[in-house]
Amino acid sequence: MSTQTTPFLQPTTDRASAQARCSALCAQAAQYGLALRAPPLEPTTCCGRGCNGCVWESYYDALVYWREDALAALASVNT
Repeated sequence: MSTQTTPFLQPTTDRASAQARCSALCAQAAQYGLALRAPPLEPTTCCGRGCNGCVWESYYDALVYWREDALAALASVNT
């Protein structure tokens, strides 16, 4: 398996990149028959004013932890 961890663990700051990374990891897991836990749900309460501590910032932070778990599951395939 050739998963490069560095690009997957870099924080995302936009929705399209976040969705692409989730999709890529889910596709890799499916190839190995792994069931990953669902990624965090996208926020629905953003007011769009660019608040400090925006719900999107928390979402992107949560995705880092989800990707770490997903990559650990994928790494276990090789061990």
